Amino acid sequence: MRTLTLTAPGALHLGDEAAPGEPPAGMVRVRVHRVGVCGTDLHAFAGRQPFFSYPRVLGHELGVEVLEPGAGVTALRPGDRCCIQPYLHCGSCSACRRGATNCCTTLRTLGVHTDGGMRDEVLMPAALLHRSDSLDYDQLAFVEMLAIGAHAVRRAGITPGERALVIGAGPIGLGTASAARLAGAEVRLMDISDHRLAFAAQIGFADALDGRGDVAAQLRRWAGDEPPTVVFDATGNAASMTRALGYPAHAGRLVFVGLVQADISVHDPEFHRRELTLLASRNATAADFATVLRALEQGAIDVRPWTSVVASPVEAIGHFARWTNPAAGVIKALIAFA
Repeated sequence: MRTLTLTAPGALHLGDEAAPGEPPAGMVRVRVHRVGVCGTDLHAFAGRQPFFSYPRVLGHELGVEVLEPGAGVTALRPGDRCCIQPYLHCGSCSACRRGATNCCTTLRTLGVHTDGGMRDEVLMPAALLHRSDSLDYDQLAFVEMLAIGAHAVRRAGITPGERALVIGAGPIGLGTASAARLAGAEVRLMDISDHRLAFAAQIGFADALDGRGDVAAQLRRWAGDEPPTVVFDATGNAASMTRALGYPAHAGRLVFVGLVQADISVHDPEFHRRELTLLASRNATAADFATVLRALEQGAIDVRPWTSVVASPVEAIGHFARWTNPAAGVIKALIAFA
């Protein structure tokens, strides 16, 4: 059994692991076919990931095959293709009781707080597996990432016809923009990377804003005297998140989708004058996973152009450092375990 373990920042090691045993009641043994590499993994590799300790098996964006359901699991059968909701929640804290399992007070995320899915097989609670009869493993590995954006859009409460600005055209920003467009918003993306701006146009987000230019002037050209009522910042960059406070319309909303190890400054008179609503968006819920699965199955979102590279576990060791470099132009990397 193979496992990719991050033993220290910048040190990814392919080793052996004992095969998981017979699943306990309510659990399912799955074979990992695809693992999406995301910003969380790249930040952990670089030593910049909050809530993280080493050594750690990375991987939480998973396309898996059911091998063996445990006792009491009747909704899943061997051979079923699934994605995984990688947030292990308690089910009993105040947040969980209110349905906010995405921010359980004792939440453990695969690949962050506990070992993740960069290995051949994993034991998972059946309730965290989401089956699809039509999606392949590559597509299923995108579901968790897209669910992050779907949750942020649901948090924002978008109504059809609103203007929405999404800052950051990486995978999370692209997913957020896709979800906002499906919710009926008129969407613009903004980034500082020519490659990402070009890719955004390729998948249907033309007229993106260049964050290196005069953003205020670009917003006026787009929206005139009606600025976006919803702004999402998916950069995880403190300076960008601070500047984003100046973009929403009066009585608008700003949603921080990205996470940064820094303080964000708010100029209260301006914040108060415009009566802005500031929201954090963390992870996703089962409802968000269902929304994304439905969109993918119906063809409303096509993630196939997003995949820049599919690598084996051995190849991933040699390429991981390159994937952290924005100049490499990688939109999404997948690791194929089977």
